[in-house]
Amino acid sequence: MPSKTVTVGSSVGLHARPAATIAAAAADQSSPVTLAVAGGDPVDAGSALLIMTLGAAQGTEIVVESDDQAAVDAVAALVEADLDA
Repeated sequence: MPSKTVTVGSSVGLHARPAATIAAAAADQSSPVTLAVAGGDPVDAGSALLIMTLGAAQGTEIVVESDDQAAVDAVAALVEADLDA
């Protein structure tokens, strides 16, 4: 299964606004996407609430995984971006 490890770019981490943006993009993908912190359980990237449960601050490494490489790339790019800028 394709995956990519990226670093959270948002200055205040994956709080409500970035989580909502990422969840909307994940929901638009053709395959389910999950996010996980290293050593943690994956959560559905299509749910802003579940993304926020990761407690990911800026600089936290996140594993993005899906059956579709394009979905991984699209969601990973958002995780890496500073969505608060």
